[in-house]
Amino acid sequence: METTKPREDWNKPSHSIPVFKVDPIIVLILGFITCGLYLIYWNIKVAEVLNAVSEREVISSAVAVFAGCCYPVNIYFFYLAGKDGLPQVYNRIGCPQKDDSMLLIVLGFFFPMAAAMIVQNDINKLYN
Repeated sequence: METTKPREDWNKPSHSIPVFKVDPIIVLILGFITCGLYLIYWNIKVAEVLNAVSEREVISSAVAVFAGCCYPVNIYFFYLAGKDGLPQVYNRIGCPQKDDSMLLIVLGFFFPMAAAMIVQNDINKLYN
């Protein structure tokens, strides 16, 4: 009778990073054409990617949806992306750590599509 050893990785999440590679200019164009409705979809997909890279929930789905509809939540979304999500992306691709949260907050307040372009550019580096 053989005894099998229990797997040691049974409690570790097996996250594969979802592919969401979009040209940052397309994010800008679709954001303008759809009057910002594309950014709701974009927020959801970026939240999925950042959560998978971080292997924990950095940005919840509810925050991602409301960030596209409610202006103060949009600023909070970019704060979370810059403070908790993007440093994990930089760590994964081997780039030096930088804190873009303040830049993303200011751009998210005045011009959210530019902040989305910056985040998308950094996420695209995962797939190179």
